[in-house]
Amino acid sequence: MRKELRERIVEVCDLKIEKKGAMVGLSFYAFFKNKNDQPEVLMEAARWWIETHKLDHFEKAVKIKEMVLAGV
Repeated sequence: MRKELRERIVEVCDLKIEKKGAMVGLSFYAFFKNKNDQPEVLMEAARWWIETHKLDHFEKAVKIKEMVLAGV
C-alpha cells in the first residue's frame, strides 16, 4: 500500500479514536471524501481491506491503525 494512503489511514484512525473513543468502528470509505476523485487509491484500500485481509465492513479503528503501522 502506498505511503500516502498508510499515512491517511493512521491520521483518520487517530482522529476517530480521539473523537469517539477506542471502540469506534469504521469502514475503508472513512479514508476518502464523499466523491470518487481518487478511484485508484480507493480500490487499493478496498483490495487491502477486503481481498487481502477479509475484514468485515466495519472494524475497530484501533485494529486498523495497528495493522497499518505493523505493515500488514
